[in-house]
Amino acid sequence: MRLWSSIALALLACGATAAVPSAGGPHPWPDAGGRPLEERLAPPEGCGRVPAAPGSFAAWLRRLPLRPGRPPVHLFDGRLKGNQEAHEAVVAIDVGRRDLQQCADAVIRLRAEWLWSQGREDAIAFRFTSGDLARWTAWRAGERPRVEGSRVRWVPGAATDGSYQSFCRYLDLVFTYAGSASLARELVPVSEPARVEGGDVFIQGGHPGHAVLVVDVAERGDGRRVFLLAQSYMPAQEIHVLRNPAAGGSPWYAAAGTGELVTPEWVFRTSDLRRFEAPACDGPP
Repeated sequence: MRLWSSIALALLACGATAAVPSAGGPHPWPDAGGRPLEERLAPPEGCGRVPAAPGSFAAWLRRLPLRPGRPPVHLFDGRLKGNQEAHEAVVAIDVGRRDLQQCADAVIRLRAEWLWSQGREDAIAFRFTSGDLARWTAWRAGERPRVEGSRVRWVPGAATDGSYQSFCRYLDLVFTYAGSASLARELVPVSEPARVEGGDVFIQGGHPGHAVLVVDVAERGDGRRVFLLAQSYMPAQEIHVLRNPAAGGSPWYAAAGTGELVTPEWVFRTSDLRRFEAPACDGPP
């Protein structure tokens, strides 16, 4: 399907189903009765959580609400995911009603939700696979993408709408035209993977590629770090905290400077670790 007709379909059928918050709140999603990640998943014995600045992405991720117990992971259409052994916990956030919020999209979703929660809406911007920038502030102002040749231009096409429902529709558009390849190009390589930080991303850009998000980091007394990973996958599914297949079912992974990172459904290299640039006050992240 050509890009212009795909964009038209995306504008007509967006599927996020979260509650309606105002910017600045901790999490906009309905209360599922669970506890935050940092209260549910204790670091291994002898480890303490690495300090995270208040209001930072790392600190925000530690407060991700988890569904009670260890429920099954559901796909976007309500079916159960085939592999129910990969996860330790399920994040209490909607997945939408379409097959959009896959691996890199889940990373984008959480990054955008954090910026929204901090009132930093001007920094919410992601690139399509084509390289064109999609700013939330342009969408909020009523601009919509128009294809001209091989490029996308944003033009007036709708009423101004800064609601959370509009924000979810913007994200659905990004999910449709961004992915692991485009996100990998936006992120900065981490020169010391053993010093992994909360909010970092292990990512292999491709068609398909994969991405998993570092949602917590702890450290031993000797400085060695361990971390938790969360992912969505294909088809689009609930975001879930992964188990470590090399650690007897523990969700904690050991940081390393070289080698492979083996997750339940993908094998990364430590050199695949990337990091978001600090968001500017008036520009994209």
